[in-house]
Amino acid sequence: MESKIIYIAEDELNIRNLIATFLEKEGYVVAAFETGDDLYEAFNTRPADLVILDVMMPGSSGLIICAKLRDISTVPIIMLTARDTEEDYISGISLGSDAYFTKPFSPIKLVMQVKAMLRRIDMDTHDSTLKPAETDNITFADITVHLGKLSVSCHDIELKLTHTEFLLLAYLFENQARAVSREELLTKIWGYDAIIETRATDDTVKRLRKKMIDAKSIVQIETVRGYGFKLITKEG
Repeated sequence: MESKIIYIAEDELNIRNLIATFLEKEGYVVAAFETGDDLYEAFNTRPADLVILDVMMPGSSGLIICAKLRDISTVPIIMLTARDTEEDYISGISLGSDAYFTKPFSPIKLVMQVKAMLRRIDMDTHDSTLKPAETDNITFADITVHLGKLSVSCHDIELKLTHTEFLLLAYLFENQARAVSREELLTKIWGYDAIIETRATDDTVKRLRKKMIDAKSIVQIETVRGYGFKLITKEG
């Protein structure tokens, strides 16, 4: 199997080299850049399988690069930041990042997340449990998940979702009769245990909610306090 390509944009040399070393030991092909602008230029020439972006960098910030990448690709994006501020967090969510790590972070946990995200994409590309048949669709109110095509539509208009967003929404649709815990989503969608600190589920749900509102859907993802999420409609 061809090695996965990972791009890193991080202006701190020590952190950049540390991440690259850990990823290369796992067999990934890594290209590390000092600025997000350099990464974006390289991505336009040769897209990567996953991108890791620092928020604060010379030139365009990681948030700007994240938004530019989302305009052209649904590649998994992990954001890194030295600041754990509400502004950074909300910005990363709204711009389409798939995960968020605050410095200092464990490089082992970062690698575990990278492996889980890429493994999940491979599973759904080659042997997806979400595709029992190419023609299978799941509908809830005015939204339909097209499992065979890995797409979602509302009022016959396709919602532009990232791969992670699609997987999470499809899983909620498959289990629409019950609430789904955060721990279950972490295991089924990202492939790792809930003991790893992450806000991945909440980040992804917030992005999905915005896209569903923009599509004028009556479907809502309700938060079950202290547990997880459940599909409902505005009519209840």
